[in-house]
Amino acid sequence: MKKLAMYVFIDALGWEIYQRYGFLEKLAPNSRRLKTTFGFSSAADPSILTGRYPDEHTHWSSFIYSPQNSPFKWMKYLAMLPPYIFDRWRVRHNLSKLIKLAHGYTGYFELYSVPFKYLPYYDYLEKHDYFVPGGILKTDTIFDWCVQKNIPYYCSNWRDSEEEILQANKKIISEAKAEFIYVYLPKLDAVMHNNGPFSEATREKLIWLQQKIEGLYQYASKIYDEVSLYVISDHGMAPVTGSYDLMKDIIALGFNYGTDYLAFYDSTMARFWFKNDAAKEAIIRQLSVLGEYGYIVPTAEMAEMRVLFPHNRFGELFFLMREGILINPSFMGLNVIPGMHGFHPEAMHSYSIMLSNRVIPTEIQSITDIRKTMENELT
Repeated sequence: MKKLAMYVFIDALGWEIYQRYGFLEKLAPNSRRLKTTFGFSSAADPSILTGRYPDEHTHWSSFIYSPQNSPFKWMKYLAMLPPYIFDRWRVRHNLSKLIKLAHGYTGYFELYSVPFKYLPYYDYLEKHDYFVPGGILKTDTIFDWCVQKNIPYYCSNWRDSEEEILQANKKIISEAKAEFIYVYLPKLDAVMHNNGPFSEATREKLIWLQQKIEGLYQYASKIYDEVSLYVISDHGMAPVTGSYDLMKDIIALGFNYGTDYLAFYDSTMARFWFKNDAAKEAIIRQLSVLGEYGYIVPTAEMAEMRVLFPHNRFGELFFLMREGILINPSFMGLNVIPGMHGFHPEAMHSYSIMLSNRVIPTEIQSITDIRKTMENELT
């Protein structure tokens, strides 16, 4: 009997989105709210594929403090040029593609809005594609496991459009050789970033996704005797309710970036490194009065969230924004957008999801548990 385990990954399809709109209730009637990891997709995706937390697979934030290994040292010269040239997204995106090609990066790479003058302090973590065997820094992924067990599988090429991805998976299904396929559909994330999670654009995108998944499943059911369907995601998406210019506060303290301190301003979290006690004490004092907007994450909480590391490459101190509030401007963007993720894993809109036509075991509670269901389907 030919069996197929079909895992459909939809970026940012969170539990609250599912509760509002519903999704594939007839085809995949079993649902489970899953806790995500602290951080962004750079942490969550490896956690899904490895079944482990960031402190185990060692992927967390993409930009890490490592001036001695920085591939961006030459970019300090670009900082001398007028900002209006290089602050545009398209220019930075094309420059990112050139850097990626020059350094042979196979993983996802984007410069976003990181100031060129600060880039020489940082290295980039995700140099390798972790959707192929051997791509993860520590431990293994489900794809490594399939190779080890001689299980034929197919993983979508995340660089392709969703239509190309669906067609490629349909072709693989038609050959009836794969026992496991990973269908990667990432565009809902962008739709919700740009329009908000509870927008008409989101509703329309969900309808389109449902139709495409139903069609792919029905096609697979004609070729395979049994098709197990799982719809999974890495995190949810929160509606943005406000923003705060944290960078302005820190600059106003009068310390020098690079000699007194360093800060990396993600959209929902600021990461700090300190070169002297005076800068550290002043920055902590300033952050401590911003409780309305965010809080300094205690070391014990970092450990509890499994993002405490035996080095300071990701940061020494972490300031996390309250759900719905962005750091703006940030190194990730210069404008406030309607939807964002990367808040506390237990915030209302952070939770991920699993939908299935199979009964979901009660112990499946976190995105780190998704791999257990994959191995169970394939053994």
